[in-house]
Amino acid sequence: MGIIKKIFTKNTRLSPEDGIFFDEIYKMLGFQPLDLSHYRKAFIHRSSNKTDENGNPINYERLEFLGDAMLGSVIAAHLFNEVPTGDEGYLTKMRSKIVSREHLNELGRDLDLIKWVESKVSTQHFGENIHGNLFEALIGAIYLDRGFTYCEKFIHKKVILPYVDIAKLEGKVISYKSLVIEWCQKEKKAFQYEVYEDNGTEGQKHFAVKLKIDGRIIARARATSKKKAEEKASQRAFFAFQEKINKK
Repeated sequence: MGIIKKIFTKNTRLSPEDGIFFDEIYKMLGFQPLDLSHYRKAFIHRSSNKTDENGNPINYERLEFLGDAMLGSVIAAHLFNEVPTGDEGYLTKMRSKIVSREHLNELGRDLDLIKWVESKVSTQHFGENIHGNLFEALIGAIYLDRGFTYCEKFIHKKVILPYVDIAKLEGKVISYKSLVIEWCQKEKKAFQYEVYEDNGTEGQKHFAVKLKIDGRIIARARATSKKKAEEKASQRAFFAFQEKINKK
C-alpha cells in the first residue's frame, strides 16, 4: 500500500476494494494509474443513473467516444508508417479491420473487463458489444489519466503487437454482406434480404433472414438482430459462391 499512497496524493486512504482495483488495473495496463476515478468511470453503465454535482450523467459512454478516437489515431499512424505504399482507401480498409466491433469485443472479453461493470442490469442481459465498448472506455480513461504517450503504449501492447499482421489482415473479410452485394451488382444479379420471422421475448428476440439472388433462396440465418442475421446469411452465401466472388 506504500506505493499506492504515494501515487494517490488526493486519496491517501484507499479502501480495500480500491486497493484490489488498483492492483488489477496496474497489472492490466503494465504501468501505474494515477487517478482511479477515471478507471472507475470507465465501468459505470448508464443503468446506474449516476450524475455529478451538475446533474450530468456519469457513465462510460463519453470515455468510449474518446477511446475510439485515440484507438483510431494510433492505428492510423501505425499503418501510415508501416505501409508507405498504401493509399487512403487501403489504409482506411485496414484500419477498419483492426478496430472492427468483432475484434474490439474479443479484446474486451480477453481482459475480462465486464467483471468491473457497475450496473443495475444483470450483465447477462448485455449484448456482445459491451466488451468492445468497455475496451474503448478503458483507453479513454488511460488518455485522461496518463496522456497520449501511455495511451499509445497500451494500444501497441494490447492491439498492435499481438494482433496486427499486415499480410493476414489483407485477406481478412470484415463484411460478407458487402462482398456479396458488390459481387451481385458487378454481375447484375438481383438480390434481396427478407425477414421472414421475428419472435421471442423482448430480451431474447430473434430475427430470421433469407437471402435471395435472382429470385432463388441462397441462404438462411437467424440471429438476435436483423443486421447480424443478414451478415450470417451473407457469409453462407459467400461460401456457396466463393470461387465466383473471388474472381470479381
